[in-house]
Amino acid sequence: MVEERFGTIAVKKGVVTKEQVLEAMKIQMERDLDGLEHRLIGSILYSMGYVTLPQIDEVVEAVKTCEE
Repeated sequence: MVEERFGTIAVKKGVVTKEQVLEAMKIQMERDLDGLEHRLIGSILYSMGYVTLPQIDEVVEAVKTCEE
């Protein structure tokens, strides 16, 4: 089965927009390039107020289902 990433599934489920995921990915990449602690996209989206903890759980469960 094809693996789908958190951001892709979150957009497909209507939890966030593509633009919000791209914004979070930019932050993630900038942090990585600056040598700062790596943060997951879901964590970044949460800190930006774009998703709630229950929404993160919902997307994580969907990711797990795709990986099976």
